Amino acid sequence: MSKRRVVVTGIGCVSPYGIGVDTLWNNLKNGISGIKEHNLDKDKHLVKVAGQVPEDIDVAAYIDPKEAKRLDKSIIYALIAAEEAFKDSNLDLEKEDKTRIGTIVSTAAGGLVVVTTGYQDMMNRGFHKCSPFTVPMMIANMASGKISIKYGLKGPSKAVLSACATGAHSVGDSFRAIQYGDADIMFAGGAESAVCDFGLGAFTSARTLSKSDRRPEEVSRPYDKDRDGFVLSEGGAVLILEEREHAIARGAKIYAELTAYGQSSDAYDMVAPDPEGRGAELAIRNCLREGNKNPEEIDYINMHGTSTHLGDMAESNTVARIFGDKSQNSNLCVSSTKSMIGHMLGAAGSIEAIISVKSIVDGIVPPTINLVNRDPEVADLDYVANKAKEKDVKIALSNSFGFGGHNAVLMFEKA
Repeated sequence: MSKRRVVVTGIGCVSPYGIGVDTLWNNLKNGISGIKEHNLDKDKHLVKVAGQVPEDIDVAAYIDPKEAKRLDKSIIYALIAAEEAFKDSNLDLEKEDKTRIGTIVSTAAGGLVVVTTGYQDMMNRGFHKCSPFTVPMMIANMASGKISIKYGLKGPSKAVLSACATGAHSVGDSFRAIQYGDADIMFAGGAESAVCDFGLGAFTSARTLSKSDRRPEEVSRPYDKDRDGFVLSEGGAVLILEEREHAIARGAKIYAELTAYGQSSDAYDMVAPDPEGRGAELAIRNCLREGNKNPEEIDYINMHGTSTHLGDMAESNTVARIFGDKSQNSNLCVSSTKSMIGHMLGAAGSIEAIISVKSIVDGIVPPTINLVNRDPEVADLDYVANKAKEKDVKIALSNSFGFGGHNAVLMFEKA
């Protein structure tokens, strides 16, 4: 059976800049950071900054306030991102077979605030005193469930959990669902809200977060020799994926074509990446093979680029081994947009997929900011340091690698 072709017809997000892809993209291409001092009790935390969604976003414009009180923030971000993507797609659900529309919108951490506050309520007031909505608020599949319920979608609906690769796997598995005929349209993406006392404290204890006392916008610095960890962030991102002929038939706006999806496992360590990057290399090569592309044909890679020593080193050297460094491949640009928006965990892979699509549509590669002195241990690549670059991006890859050795790579091509 021949595989069906898949295109992107809608995009939506919530990020540290606020609601909307235009807001996200205008800040990224201008090298403006969304990282600020967090609103938690700073006297209790070693880490002082985060990428938080602004508190003044208009949730009521998307969700009934009574309903919002029964939802974890990660689910709220997923619903807002989904509505933005749905409106952008111009889908008329009255004309669609809803049994052919599915949802894979996932989270890596789930409802951390709900779990911790529910536990405190039970300890303080009794084991039957937590909210009756605790279970549906905390479980990782509920973003997909709520989106399906809201729009009446009866196609495939599930969640994928692969740590920091969750968002990319959700997009990739949605791609597969359309390729092999399980659906014609998929809502695909991820959402996260782990910037809370428990989330920030746990990642600090894991020694993954930056404790830098620099200005907040200067803390996340992938590939720079003075980096000391990533910045925890939150938000949501959803793409509407659609079978190509279906999209053409309804006159849809097509942003780009999703042409390949590579997966692999490091099989190495719970937290640390394979220092040789062999798992990441396998995922990239699997993606190139499915897309029938040679390394020199790739114009841009949105790197996982978290701003950790081991991760940046392994990924950059793997990319150089496959594609060549600057002296061998003058065409390839790479950048880490986590330098501006931080690490959104389960939403990272999906928001970076959107960024990769926008780079193709607008012919702009967003920069890696705060790259002042490249670490000599990372490969000599064109990281698009500090200032965006105009470039005809025909093919872009988006890399996502998660704790546990989970790897996912997406390929997008100009439509």
